[in-house]
Amino acid sequence: MYERKTTPNLNCGLDLIGEVLYGKWKIRLLWFINEGHKRPSELQRKIPDASRRVLNIQLKELEEHELVSKIIYPVVPPKVEYSLTDFGKTLIPVISAIGNWGDEHEAHLRTLILKRLDSNQ
Repeated sequence: MYERKTTPNLNCGLDLIGEVLYGKWKIRLLWFINEGHKRPSELQRKIPDASRRVLNIQLKELEEHELVSKIIYPVVPPKVEYSLTDFGKTLIPVISAIGNWGDEHEAHLRTLILKRLDSNQ
């Protein structure tokens, strides 16, 4: 697993939120868990571009930051479900606001992203 070589800068709220939510799939994982997709296989179907390993690592980090909780049911085969903690639920309005901003500026953002991709090729 990745081992950080430098200590994180935790001097302001933006640094803290970046430290907690840094990871390509974390915001989507929180959103989908909030929508009721609790099993790892459901989350994998919702985010097919992510490998199961990466999703598991990011779910573990979200769990360590007390944003999600993991329940393991003692059945064969083992059943695992994730749910948002009360602390994790406080992020949902923030994620919703960011998503709404992205929807409002979708055309402009898409143009900028595609322009950047074209210039890198």
